[in-house]
Amino acid sequence: MKKKHSYILIPALILLSLVINSCKKTLDSDIPDLLIKGSWQLSSARLTIQRGDTTKLDTTFNIGCDQRFTFYPDKTCTYTNFDCKDQPVARGHWQLVGNRLFLQTDIVCQDTTAAGSSKPFAYCSISTLGNYSMVLLTGDFINYNNSALRRVVRYGFVRQKDTAK
Repeated sequence: MKKKHSYILIPALILLSLVINSCKKTLDSDIPDLLIKGSWQLSSARLTIQRGDTTKLDTTFNIGCDQRFTFYPDKTCTYTNFDCKDQPVARGHWQLVGNRLFLQTDIVCQDTTAAGSSKPFAYCSISTLGNYSMVLLTGDFINYNNSALRRVVRYGFVRQKDTAK
């Protein structure tokens, strides 16, 4: 009689474990939490222009001022001193799109281009994001045409501890 109970008990336990583990998983990620934990100070900016596998230009810019990107829980963000240009704090909104590895912002910053302003972080690929560093790629970071000229700017940020938060 005990053997009959064990033959029923084992499949019942297997079935129960399948039911428990088959619950729908959420798509929550740590990326929003990592973004809003303080401000991000720009530490490097690198412009790469290439066609196919051939690099035409690879320039690292000297960051001569304190530029900061700050994200807030209410999906707003600010950027200070873009292009080391004296200007009001640029304000906008942010969101993660796609598979949460792309960042969109509507921040308009004054810069040194002929137009006088741009949206430098309108659509970025989050290349690296951790507790202490963040790397954003902007421009033509997706290589869909090998013969086209691609311009990619790589922004490297370091988290700064904010005493105000």
